[in-house]
Amino acid sequence: MAWVLIVVAGLLEVVWSVGMKYTDGFTRLWPSLMTGAGIAASMLLLSLAARSLPIGTAYGVWVGIGAAGAAVVGMLVLGEPVSAARIFFVCLLVAAVVGLKATAGH
Repeated sequence: MAWVLIVVAGLLEVVWSVGMKYTDGFTRLWPSLMTGAGIAASMLLLSLAARSLPIGTAYGVWVGIGAAGAAVVGMLVLGEPVSAARIFFVCLLVAAVVGLKATAGH
């Protein structure tokens, strides 16, 4: 169950990090509220998962999912540059997340 919580928390991190783009420096009410709710929910799920997973693994997987997901959304939805190098480094992030999961001992 902890791994499900981490994956959902990581996906919520993608949502809130991309949502920050729409807050206009937290001057727009609804995007700011949605971003804040995403942050709170993501952190709550991370903290629940960290009850049974090593914090280094839980945090690393959470950050990796969020960073890779935000980069992919940026490239696919927000018109950010797409290059072979960017795709390669996103793949490295995914490999690191898989490696942390594989070596977590759970």
